[in-house]
Amino acid sequence: MIINAMRDDPLPVYGDGMNVRDWIHVEDHCAGIVAALFEGKPGAVYNFGGDSEMPNIETVKGILRKLGKPETLISFVTDRLGHDRRYAIDSSFAQRELKWKPLHNFKEGLESTIDWYRDNRAWWEPLLERTGRH
Repeated sequence: MIINAMRDDPLPVYGDGMNVRDWIHVEDHCAGIVAALFEGKPGAVYNFGGDSEMPNIETVKGILRKLGKPETLISFVTDRLGHDRRYAIDSSFAQRELKWKPLHNFKEGLESTIDWYRDNRAWWEPLLERTGRH
């Protein structure tokens, strides 16, 4: 979504955009994996969530606001059959057992992620060229 918005390409949003997801910053997710690796019990299942449930459309609008792009880039597309309306993560077991918790709030995490894409075009643009999306 961020790259599409930066390039003024359409941002496809399923259905009405009200599907809810628990967004987690990549650094928080990686910290959870490291905690599970070193502190976890073999065979245990650890769910990592960001405690940041948000409808997809709000996330997309946040990206557009940060980049100063118009909402006309949003393109609503037919939702997948059987697509879950909400993905809820209960990370209390991971927080309790691994002494892990997400450190980034949604707004700041989204903004830092967008900044990363702005600052690292040299990393992702060649990947687009390889796929023919230059």
